[in-house]
Amino acid sequence: MIRKYKFGRPFETGAVTAPMEAVQGKPPYGEIWCGDKVPACEEKRPAGAFSYRYVLHDEDIVYGLGEANRGINKRGYQYVSDCTDQPYHTEDKRSLYGAHNFIVISGRETFGLFFDYPSRMTFDIGYEQTERMTVSCERADLYLYVIEGDSAYDVVKQFRKIIGRSYIPPKFAFGFGQSRWGYRTKEDFRHVADGYRSNRIPLDMIYMDIDYMQDYKDFTVNEGEYPDFAAFVAEMKERGIRLIPIIDAGVKVEEGYPVYEEGVRGGYFCKREDGSEFTAVVWPGETHFPDFLNEKAARWFGDLYRGLTDQGIEGFWNDMNEPAIFYSQEGVRELQQVISSCQEMEHGMEDVRRIQEKAGSLANAGADYKRFYHAVNGQMIRHDQVHNLYGYHMTKAAAEAFGRIAPNRRLLLFSRASYIGMHRYGGIWTGDNHSWWSHLLLNLKMLPSLNMCGFLYVGADLGGFGADATRELLLRWLAFGVFTPLMRDHAALGTRDQEAYRFGDTEAFRGIIETRYRLLPYLYSEYLKAAYTDDMYCRPLAFVYPEDDFARGVEDQLIIGDEIMIAPVYTEHAKGRYVYLPEEMRFVKLKKDNYYIEETLEPGHHYVEVAVDEVPLFIRAGKCIPLVDAAQCVEEIDRQTMKWIGFEGASYERYDDDGVHADSRVRRTVDSM
Repeated sequence: MIRKYKFGRPFETGAVTAPMEAVQGKPPYGEIWCGDKVPACEEKRPAGAFSYRYVLHDEDIVYGLGEANRGINKRGYQYVSDCTDQPYHTEDKRSLYGAHNFIVISGRETFGLFFDYPSRMTFDIGYEQTERMTVSCERADLYLYVIEGDSAYDVVKQFRKIIGRSYIPPKFAFGFGQSRWGYRTKEDFRHVADGYRSNRIPLDMIYMDIDYMQDYKDFTVNEGEYPDFAAFVAEMKERGIRLIPIIDAGVKVEEGYPVYEEGVRGGYFCKREDGSEFTAVVWPGETHFPDFLNEKAARWFGDLYRGLTDQGIEGFWNDMNEPAIFYSQEGVRELQQVISSCQEMEHGMEDVRRIQEKAGSLANAGADYKRFYHAVNGQMIRHDQVHNLYGYHMTKAAAEAFGRIAPNRRLLLFSRASYIGMHRYGGIWTGDNHSWWSHLLLNLKMLPSLNMCGFLYVGADLGGFGADATRELLLRWLAFGVFTPLMRDHAALGTRDQEAYRFGDTEAFRGIIETRYRLLPYLYSEYLKAAYTDDMYCRPLAFVYPEDDFARGVEDQLIIGDEIMIAPVYTEHAKGRYVYLPEEMRFVKLKKDNYYIEETLEPGHHYVEVAVDEVPLFIRAGKCIPLVDAAQCVEEIDRQTMKWIGFEGASYERYDDDGVHADSRVRRTVDSM
């Protein structure tokens, strides 16, 4: 059962697609205050802040929040939904790139809550007081959805049905991709392609970061490096590799740049209160931000992707769309005032501290998000009040344009910033992480939470974006990345080369990435099932084994689809790891050259050895999965080589389609061992 409650004058985010009338009265769980403890269910608009409070019991687990820090169980910490350019995903960070306000309480009572509120919202889940959960925001203008179910998993599936079907990318997007900030020239890309092909390591995509552009200007290419860009795109595709360029949210302020001039002429950029275009500094220098919440501006910006699709591009990644701001002129002037006020003061240490604090707060300053406005249905809405929708609407603008540019053809699209609802238009990657073992574990724990919020096409920068990856870390991360729908190795400028052929002996890397292609018929099938049935692609063990008390506490093992469990190795120098099996399972280790090892294990605790060149998985009792021979790209996979591993007599219902067209008919085949 789902109930919708309305408070004040909510902004219509489009997160929920199912028609539903708001009900009157008090929600069945928790207490709500608005302003000075005014009951929020009154018909008149309550003044002031909003606060939802619920008493947590010892046995309660709290799931959800999508792209949030820490574990699958969110108890014990405070989280802030406020899309933030934050590369240091250390345990103290409360905000990351996405804002996903859906939680599930599972314990003495089982129910879900979705707070449809597009501005900053705080979730204190037993942080200030162990037994209390408080969800709060500055304005009492929101929708609250309360979902009752038989289990946490049931609640999630009900929620998934009201927010709409998840995005399905083209099949090539399930191949392996290589990226690096720093690829500039055709020769850079050719060198990467040669490195993979000469070492027989599969590859489907090479990503183009900001250096392919002319002076970091959206929808341009550096003409000196790419005099015939379409021919270069075709050359790479002939080798089975697609180029996937980045598009940033900001547009460079430059006379003679058509995108800038069209945007100014059409009034498509976000404005200051006085009606002038808001300006901030990002990669191109002075930048304007398209007003993606303005339907005309969104259509204009979306149609600009045609300039690249007409040259053969079949996918994009949208970046810097929180939106990220390096600094504004207003912020710099405020810093200058602080410096000026400190010049004649006697206490130098305190002066320096004030200057440091102000300088450190220039980027992504809350004050800047209050300096510009969106034009929505004839009204001017200050950005901070709808901040969490910006990346969502940028990606929505692109996806809707693709329907005009390439009707009925699937294009790859994913974004850095997001809000619930964006899952219908594209996927996400989890931002600028680091080459830290802790971020491998965080990647593992974040996946099911994102699935709960509708995001199925998800992945992290394998090996880590910032800092220097070690051979062992990259191998272990790739072995986990085999199972993530978006499988991409991405590294930052200034870090060591991180391509899979850069670490001496390439055989281990080849074997792990080959395993992705061997498993692709299963992974793609389970993705389609999850998308078409509004389900999860990966689940916590507690969702599959709700009566198993030990499984409820396991956070470093996941169920992928319905047939397999994964338990990646995520610690340095480990020869293997301990696992918990809620039922009998077939332990499989896949290696290079289509080799694998099987062993049946009884329920309970086990220590399993896993070498760095192996991909481990566990097939559940009575089930089987398909394997094919490895290929160099998705289009070369030969399904005639399909074999089955698992339990004798088991059968598997396999979903497939042409992987290209939006209306492709899903073929369902039941195969048996």
